[in-house]
Amino acid sequence: MEISLLILTAATSGAEAQPATAKIVGLGATRCSQFSSDVQSNPAVRRDYLAWAQGYMSGILVGRPAGTDTGLDLNPPTFGLLTQLKFLEDHCAGNPSQDFSDAVEALYGRLRKEGRT
Repeated sequence: MEISLLILTAATSGAEAQPATAKIVGLGATRCSQFSSDVQSNPAVRRDYLAWAQGYMSGILVGRPAGTDTGLDLNPPTFGLLTQLKFLEDHCAGNPSQDFSDAVEALYGRLRKEGRT
């Protein structure tokens, strides 16, 4: 029994916990600089980016542990979709080398501060 425990301990001690990273796909995989360029050259694409952002934030919300962010409104009356889009545009203008998904995560953080329903 002691040998089994020793082997198990040795086998797991070298495996440091690494944060899991997901491969982002779709519009969120683009850089903020690309997002800024896209929305300037084709304003209609803003809707596509915003739809991706809402879906990504919904996924974040669903993936939270029970009791975390309960009641969080991703479209609160005080921070509506046009305001959210402006937030994303401003964030990306100030952080062009970040991924668009990083801007969406920043928006999620902002919505958490906005309040809960």
